[in-house]
Amino acid sequence: MRFAGTESYVATEDLLVAVNAAITLERPLLIKGEPGTGKTILAHEIADSLGRLLIEWHIKSTTKAQHGLYEYDAVARLRDSQLGDERVHDIRNYIVRGKLWEAFTAGDRPVLLIDEIDKADIEFPNDLLQELDRMEFYVHETKETITAAERPIVVITSNNEKELPDAFLRRCFFHYIRFPDPDTMAAIVEVHYPDIKKLLLREALGAFYEVREVPGLKKKPSTSELLDWIKLLVAEDIPPEALRAKDVKDFLPPLHGALVKNEQDVHQLERLAFLARRERGN
Repeated sequence: MRFAGTESYVATEDLLVAVNAAITLERPLLIKGEPGTGKTILAHEIADSLGRLLIEWHIKSTTKAQHGLYEYDAVARLRDSQLGDERVHDIRNYIVRGKLWEAFTAGDRPVLLIDEIDKADIEFPNDLLQELDRMEFYVHETKETITAAERPIVVITSNNEKELPDAFLRRCFFHYIRFPDPDTMAAIVEVHYPDIKKLLLREALGAFYEVREVPGLKKKPSTSELLDWIKLLVAEDIPPEALRAKDVKDFLPPLHGALVKNEQDVHQLERLAFLARRERGN
């Protein structure tokens, strides 16, 4: 079982090595990188490439580790008992399976995505240590142990909002997705827009990387934002020459709202353009 990438996902050689190492070691693959570098979609592509079921667990700030195992719906059981429902005699009717339970019982080694683990409480990763290590957990209400029939392929993403515990990191295979260089980015764009004109692609990439290099930006544009921007450029039939920064008064690229997503960064670009105009005037 080896991941070799897909036609719709441009994977670098080091990323392929990391995915296959995690599969071989049967350890969770911890993926970090800038937002928009394809961390989440990687799990989808692994599942598609290997023909496996994908189970997604998207983490929020209120998510607890227990949610991934199971939840006991005591309120529903109380309501049913008041209504005289026969279901109340079997507590299993009120056990709601979590995503880990689904992955453990799916068989045929599914892909389990634990997305943005750093959004949860700092204790969240520690609370999953035993379950991810032993691939089993105990259900107290039914007094049974749920054990994975086959160890799922676990992909965990993080945006580095919080530091993860050392004990958790030791159990993972780690890979950092570096921001794509221009050649890799061109390949990514051509996957999504195979008919894009070479000149437009070159000028768009040049403008995109220039914006990313502007000092003081609160949020640099990402791959997903570049793809949105290029879609607009093509739809509006923007000529390649409109993207060339020959005139400093046109420092902000057309349709820049797809790239720059807050007013501070727009003001920063405008300020730099003003300074450039003033220096040119002198």
